[in-house]
Amino acid sequence: MSILNRVQDEGNNRSKQLSDFLLKYAIYIVFVLLVAVISFKEPEFLSIENFRNILSMSSTRIIIALGVGGILITGGTDLSAGRQVGLAAVVSASMLQQLDYARRMYPNLQLLPIWVPIVIAMIVCACIGLFNGFVVAILKVPPFIATLGTWLAVYGINSMYFDRPPYGAQPIGGLDQRFTNLGSGYIGRDSVYSIPYIVLIAIAAAIIVWVLYNKTVFGKNLYAIGGNPVAAKVSGVNVTKNLIFIYCFAGLLYGLAGCLEAARTGGATNNYGNMYELDAIAACVVGGVSTSGGIGTVPGMLIGVLIFSVINYGLTFIGMSPYLQLVVKGAIILAAVAIDIRKYLTKK
Repeated sequence: MSILNRVQDEGNNRSKQLSDFLLKYAIYIVFVLLVAVISFKEPEFLSIENFRNILSMSSTRIIIALGVGGILITGGTDLSAGRQVGLAAVVSASMLQQLDYARRMYPNLQLLPIWVPIVIAMIVCACIGLFNGFVVAILKVPPFIATLGTWLAVYGINSMYFDRPPYGAQPIGGLDQRFTNLGSGYIGRDSVYSIPYIVLIAIAAAIIVWVLYNKTVFGKNLYAIGGNPVAAKVSGVNVTKNLIFIYCFAGLLYGLAGCLEAARTGGATNNYGNMYELDAIAACVVGGVSTSGGIGTVPGMLIGVLIFSVINYGLTFIGMSPYLQLVVKGAIILAAVAIDIRKYLTKK
């Protein structure tokens, strides 16, 4: 009888281990299967050039996700991220147009060092983040509502700035080559076997954020607040100060991402960044950042963004309908959230 019980226990343990493994790596298994199917249909998909293109397109999304991910760790959210990206793109592009471009927004503006408009755009977004943090941490407005209001306000401000005389709401073009080189330039001898500048900037941002979230008291406080804000406060964590700082810091990242997006595309409009926040939130969730707060890693955020980028690029590469692509992305997001909730319930 004891032998039979032992066999049953071993079988139950193996079944539980398999279940835990599938639960933990389900999204990655689905991702590998999708890549395998796409590669089987189009073998050229796995080329170095495609991989480089995917990394370039993912870079600004990675920087946005790093900011959104930090806020999600605290148990909050930020629906204004995309609109802040759009504002930063317009602000930086408007001050970095070529001197001989016919439709300059500032005809009398002299040639500026490229870092000046970038810093200005980042500071503008940091101020918006500061406002978000104030509303959430001090006025106690739920993050969803607070950042939804900011989403509308920032879009209105950006549209008014963009729709200025004498040319009105015209796409901002004719950007300084020094600026566009940040988005399209690279280190290397040719365009294939090289590393784009924008990818290096994204990697640098990821390293800085990783150190901040993992090697500082502030990072430990973020996870404590997300795990249990009441317990964190009792333990001496200044919840208000830390929440304000993370929203402000996220704004800096959105500002950088917006500038790089303008540099990468060679222009800007007031619609830049539309829905980027939802993509960032989805990528973070797919990468293991818990919607309940207190859980999430920088590598997970990066993997989440890359998963969505590969899926977007791969499904387009094989000619799948854009509408069907939305169905696939939606299914992946639902699966990721369901798995996240299942993990949370299992731990409880």
